[in-house]
Amino acid sequence: MKIKDRLALYFTLISTLVLLGVLFTVYFTFHKFMQAEFFARLTDRTMVTAKLYLQADEISSDSLSRVRAQYLEKLNGEVIRIYNDKNDATFIGDDQQYWNIETIEKVRRLKKINFRDGQRQVVGIYYKDNQGNFVILASAIDQSTQKRIDKLWKIMLVIFLIIFIGLLLSARWIAKKILQPLEVFISQVKLIKSNNLYFRVQEGNNKDEIQLLAQNFNNLMEHIEQSFILQKTFVANASHELRTPITRMIIGAEIALSQERSKQDYQKALQAVLEDSEKLEKIISSLLNLAQTDLEYGATNLVVLRIDELLWKLQQEWNQNGAHQLLIEVRDLPMEEEHLSIACNPTLLQIALDNIISNAFKFSDQQAVKCILDINDKGIHIYIEDKGTGMDESQIGHIFKPFYSSSGKAEHAGNGMGLYMAHKIISMYHGSITVTSKKGIGTSFLVFFPKF
Repeated sequence: MKIKDRLALYFTLISTLVLLGVLFTVYFTFHKFMQAEFFARLTDRTMVTAKLYLQADEISSDSLSRVRAQYLEKLNGEVIRIYNDKNDATFIGDDQQYWNIETIEKVRRLKKINFRDGQRQVVGIYYKDNQGNFVILASAIDQSTQKRIDKLWKIMLVIFLIIFIGLLLSARWIAKKILQPLEVFISQVKLIKSNNLYFRVQEGNNKDEIQLLAQNFNNLMEHIEQSFILQKTFVANASHELRTPITRMIIGAEIALSQERSKQDYQKALQAVLEDSEKLEKIISSLLNLAQTDLEYGATNLVVLRIDELLWKLQQEWNQNGAHQLLIEVRDLPMEEEHLSIACNPTLLQIALDNIISNAFKFSDQQAVKCILDINDKGIHIYIEDKGTGMDESQIGHIFKPFYSSSGKAEHAGNGMGLYMAHKIISMYHGSITVTSKKGIGTSFLVFFPKF
C-alpha cells in the first residue's frame, strides 16, 4: 500500500473514531436528557395528583377544573397510585396495589425516587397532608422520546456516512498534496543514471522531512559522484603520471642490456633505474594521498616548499630533451625565505603545475611556454602563459570539470583530468586558479597562494 493511501486510511480511521465518539456522546446525552425530562414530567404528575386528590377540598371547583384541564393530559400507559399510611391504594378509584410494599417503603424512607421498570419510567414522592402521610407513585411509557431517539439515530447514521466519505476523500487529497514533493523526488531519482551522477534532485523550501531527505540524498550523490570520479581519476592519473618513469626504466634497461658494458656503465644504468623507481614510488604515494583527500579521509602530510626551487626543477625536466621550452621569469624575488614558501605535498603540487604546463604545451602545439613568478604582500602569483589556440568564454567555466575537453582536434585530445586534478590540488592548499583567454591569441593561468 502506498504511503499516501496509508496516510489517508489512518487519518480517516482516527477522524472516524473521533466522530463516533462525538456522535455517541451526543446520542447518550440526548437520551439521558430526554429521560430526565420525562422523569420531571412524571414528578409534575405526582404533584398535580397530590393537588387534585389530597387538597381538592381546600380549593374551589373552578380552580380544580383549571388544574385538571392544564395538567391531566394522559400519558402513554400512565399509572398513578396514592398509598396511605397502611400502604393501601386510595382516592383515585382504583384500589389495585400495583407496586409492592418494598417500593412503597423505599419512597417513605428516601422521600423521593425515580427508576426504570422495563420500558416504564417510575417516580415516587412522599407527601404530607392534613389528612395523613401519603406515597404517590406514577409511571408511564415515554414513546415520544423513543421515536425521537430512533429518528436521531437515523440522522446520525446518515451524517456519519456523509462525513466518513468526505473525510476519506479529503484525506486522500491532503495526503497527495503533502506527498507531492516526494513524488517529484521519486520521479527525479529515476532520472539518475551512471552517465549523469552530477544530477541533483530539487530540495524545495518547505523545511520538512522531505526536504531533509532530498538534502541527504544529494549529499549521498555527491559522495557517489566523487567516488566514481575518483575511480576514473586514479586510472587516468596513473596512466598519465606513471608512463614517463616506466618508459625511462624500460628504455634504460634495454640500452644497458643491448650489449656488453663495463661495470661503471651497469652501475650508471642501475642508478638511473633506481632514481626512476624512487620517483615512481613518490608519484604512486602522492596519487594515493590525492585519492584519500578526495574521499575526505584526511589531508596529506605537508612540508614547507620553496616555490622558486620547484619552478626551476620543472624547467629542468621539461627542457632536458630539447622538445619543449619552458621559460621562467622571477619578479621581485624577496630576500625572506618564508615569502617564497608554501606548506604542501611537493609531489602533488608538482603534478598540479606540471599538468597546467603540459596543457599549455599541448594547446600551443609545443610552442614556448612562459612561467612568471611574482611575489608581493598578498601572496605568491604564478602566471603560466601560452600562445595557443585560446578558448571562448563559454569554455572557461568548464575546463576544471573532470573529463572535459575544450578542443575537438586529435592532437589536443586527452583524458580531461589534468586541469581537474590541478584545480583540486591547488584548492587543497588554500590556493586558487583563474584563467584568461582569447581565441587565437593564447591562454594565461594564474595560480595564487595567499600569504600565510
